[in-house]
Amino acid sequence: MWKGRFSQPTADLVQKYGESVSYDWKLYKHDIAGSIAHAGAQLRAGMLTEEEFASIRDGLLSVQADIEAGNFIWSQELEDVHMNIESELTRRIGAAGAKLHTARSRNDQVATDTRLYCRAEIDATVELLHDMQRALVTKAAEYAETMIPGYTHLQRAQPVTVGHHLLAYVEMLDRDVSRLLDCRRRLNVSPLGSGAIAGSTICLDRVGIAEELGFDAVTENSMDAIADRDYIMEMLFALAVVGTHLSRLSEDLILWCSAEFGYATLSDAHTTGSSLMPQKKNPDVCELTRGKTGRLYGNLTAVMVAVKGLPLTYNRDLQEDKEPLFDSVATVQLALRVNAEMVAAMKINTARTQAAVSDPMLLATDLADYLVRRGVPFRSAHSLVGRAVALSVESGTPLNELTLAQYTEISPEYGADVHEVFNLERAFALRTNPGAPNAANTARRLAFWQEKLA
Repeated sequence: MWKGRFSQPTADLVQKYGESVSYDWKLYKHDIAGSIAHAGAQLRAGMLTEEEFASIRDGLLSVQADIEAGNFIWSQELEDVHMNIESELTRRIGAAGAKLHTARSRNDQVATDTRLYCRAEIDATVELLHDMQRALVTKAAEYAETMIPGYTHLQRAQPVTVGHHLLAYVEMLDRDVSRLLDCRRRLNVSPLGSGAIAGSTICLDRVGIAEELGFDAVTENSMDAIADRDYIMEMLFALAVVGTHLSRLSEDLILWCSAEFGYATLSDAHTTGSSLMPQKKNPDVCELTRGKTGRLYGNLTAVMVAVKGLPLTYNRDLQEDKEPLFDSVATVQLALRVNAEMVAAMKINTARTQAAVSDPMLLATDLADYLVRRGVPFRSAHSLVGRAVALSVESGTPLNELTLAQYTEISPEYGADVHEVFNLERAFALRTNPGAPNAANTARRLAFWQEKLA
């Protein structure tokens, strides 16, 4: 493609080192769509005849059909997806194919392709996030009122419900959807027509091209349009946060499925065994999700480091944005599919959760609130309950089985109704603030998500 300037062919090692077609072939559909829109603008500008445009359009669509049928041979010598498609088009239709690249560069071409790719994959990922939310909402509805200990510092803290716990992840995933859609809005501008750096003296209808490709607008600075990879970094960040949320869910389920907790059981289809220990049932999906999240962080870091020192505009370093992007998209999408399937098949061991949530220590804060309602300042109430907890631990007597005399010996502020605090149903009913895990709040939020995700 540049033989006019050079007297020697590119060395084999340089070709191998610099090729990107082994992975950027994934952009083929977007490259072809962009080329057809570009050819349409050439037609409107009088640079192509109707026959030439039809030949280019039909030739590109025939190339796409061969790619999708697995009949296209990618050439490393042609470096990338763009030149492979253009070269094959020219071979098939002749001189008209050689006109296609007029008024564009591979710089604005690849910038357009990757924006189209990111837009499509954001849409696909959002749908998978909704599927994951649906699986969590369905499971939360099934166990909406199943009580379970909530934890801070991985120590039993206060009672919640399985429904409330799982809905926390639905909220997280909703923020992921919002982040991705916000990223989509920012990236949906067309750089095509920016050329290599400074546009072209052959001015095509950039707005018309943008509209045909579904962009909201065109970029306003040709140098920024070529150099910009913010949208890739932003998308990689959003995908990394999706991984964070799936990893946190994975850690919860790993703990819940352990013999020490025993709160949940994953299906045989979503667990593996041991080659040595026949009793093992390992939560490998959860562990792999937790591990793959590190790759998502690495991909984000790789692109940010590649971009951070680049002067304007295009530098070959930017070729290194594709593999991390493709890998993060594939990793997150597969993770969402398998985790949604796994959650849908999960069972909660309600007898075990009920036994765990019956620990009266979980209501120690409620006991402090009881004293506050009797006029005791919270810090004093906290201390008085701490003394009751210490007595419970020292005597081996559950907190709810300390006698009234023992409580009043600690403080006369404890009344005859002190033991009513340890009624779990009453404790949940008192949590009426929005966002608290009472039955009415959970039911309202379940109804909200069921309607939104329908």
